[in-house]
Amino acid sequence: MDENSTQTGDRGRSVGFRSDRGKVLMSLMLTTGLIAVDATILATAVPSVVKELGEFEQFPWLFSVYLLAQAVSVPIYSKLADTIGRKPIILVGVGLFLLGSVLAGLAWNMTSLIVFRVVQGLGAGATAPMAMTIVGDIYTVAERALVQGYIASVWAVASVVGPALGGIFSQFTSWRWIFLVNIPLCLLAGWALARFYRENVERRHHTIDYLGAGLLTVGLTAVILALLEGGNAWSWLSWQSLTSFGIGIAALVAFVPAERRAAEPVLDLAVVRRPLIMTTTAISLGVGALLIGVTSFVPTYLENALGVVPLISGVAVAALTLGWPLSASMAGRLYLRFGYRTTVLTGSAIAVVGCVALAVSGPYPNPWTVGAVSFVIGFGLGWTAAPSLIAAQASVDWSERGVVTGINVFARSAGSAIGVAVFGAIATNVIAAGRGEHDYATIVTASTWVFAAVALTAALMLLAALRLPRGGVDSTAYATATPTR
Repeated sequence: MDENSTQTGDRGRSVGFRSDRGKVLMSLMLTTGLIAVDATILATAVPSVVKELGEFEQFPWLFSVYLLAQAVSVPIYSKLADTIGRKPIILVGVGLFLLGSVLAGLAWNMTSLIVFRVVQGLGAGATAPMAMTIVGDIYTVAERALVQGYIASVWAVASVVGPALGGIFSQFTSWRWIFLVNIPLCLLAGWALARFYRENVERRHHTIDYLGAGLLTVGLTAVILALLEGGNAWSWLSWQSLTSFGIGIAALVAFVPAERRAAEPVLDLAVVRRPLIMTTTAISLGVGALLIGVTSFVPTYLENALGVVPLISGVAVAALTLGWPLSASMAGRLYLRFGYRTTVLTGSAIAVVGCVALAVSGPYPNPWTVGAVSFVIGFGLGWTAAPSLIAAQASVDWSERGVVTGINVFARSAGSAIGVAVFGAIATNVIAAGRGEHDYATIVTASTWVFAAVALTAALMLLAALRLPRGGVDSTAYATATPTR
């Protein structure tokens, strides 16, 4: 990296937290914690939210609009970060997340809560990738394994704290506190980044691909709208449904030539078309869909089918997000010894077993069974997500590594957004077929169909993993990155 790269001071080259970089790392861990907790805290509170605000059929939008806003904003933030620096972008992200949290905590109906979740999503779209980018800027390749362990520990803690807090707030106070609790955390994270993170950025001219970003946003939004409301707000063959699908598909088709002509495309299709990148991108789509499918629908399933308290359903979700970092911490050793293909295939197969078990046990609700299979799914995803990303990064030199990482982050977010729309459409249509009654039998049937769709998604992810090339990645690929001073 050139001499105008991000700086954090020349003092203290240690990875420890007492060094200058360590203080920045602590700030990034806190910022990452905001997004990590938010990923699980809302799921356990959905029944409480619906009970107060109503409109059960709209609850999937609480997740899909957040993920959609995050997905489509990531490429734009990445381009801006290259122009004006990482620090302004991550601070804007924290600010937007703070604003969205305050507004969501004051929401007066489901529609307003959905709108305010968009604001939160726009904030997450800046903070999550910028934290990963800054870590890459200030730490050498050899140091990143240890640093990523610290970041993974944040997700591990959040996997327990998030669902537990969601359950506690819903059961003993109010679901609104799941958003209001972000206020002091955002203020602390923003202050820490402003205080400790310093950078020198050479201002360079970049062309923002507004046309591509607009077409991608319109395309994904229209398709997700059609999937969520089809068979619910309108019939599948109604003019509303056909129009939404038509607009979405047309925008996504137009997106392809627009990106080919763009000087700096928001999503570089030339990179995506490479076989390895295409395969790992497909895997990332599956990972995003599986994660949201389980974390979004398991709490509703348990709380409505069994009447368990939110705290118990939160523990079941925590089992998945605890299994992930646990296996991810071992993935590095497995990858270096057996290769990324073997590791990813093993993880994908484990995830399939867990998802099939979840679908099979669907008609027989039991929180312990759900927790156990959720842990298995999370364990499998931990051996799938990180090694596939590492394989993609190792296949390119330093100048393209950021692009490949951005594609992976975008694919996972898009997979989650599309996944929650598809799974939500399945659930609402089953409920509608049961005359809209939210009784035990209907909820169990709807959840079982959703879990079956999750299992099918896992199988498709495994098929994608089978397309990974045989053989390991040349270890010298890791030496092409140049650390920041």
